[in-house]
Amino acid sequence: MAEPTAVTLTAHEAIPSEDALVVDGGLGDYNDRAAPLHQVRPLACFARADDGRVIGGAIGRTWGYHAELQQLWVEEAHRGGGVATRIMERFHREADARGCTFFYLETWSFQAEGFYRTLGYETVFTLGDVGPGHDKHTMVRRVARP
Repeated sequence: MAEPTAVTLTAHEAIPSEDALVVDGGLGDYNDRAAPLHQVRPLACFARADDGRVIGGAIGRTWGYHAELQQLWVEEAHRGGGVATRIMERFHREADARGCTFFYLETWSFQAEGFYRTLGYETVFTLGDVGPGHDKHTMVRRVARP
């Protein structure tokens, strides 16, 4: 074990990017030694207007049999018309083609918990009152293989 050294702690309201890279790199190195994280694959699906402009999208990743949805957004003018459903159906198909049978995401009480339920997700954990009057939900969707 190394000799103990003096440690100074600092706190920041704005994250110093160089310092954050040191933490990200250190955690990445540790994680790579512990698990085959090089197998994690990004997955993104976008909805585009006739002019090619992005009007919505899903961003996530897959690893093994799991797919994580990290972000879903649809431009306000296009909400309620099935765009988000079509994006998610495509996200599910692409992840399914990679062998995924388990999907998961986090959403806030002011976001889309009800929408995800219509797609077969169920809430498995709720962290209550995270922000003033808002809960954070972890949701999962399991797909049986024939």
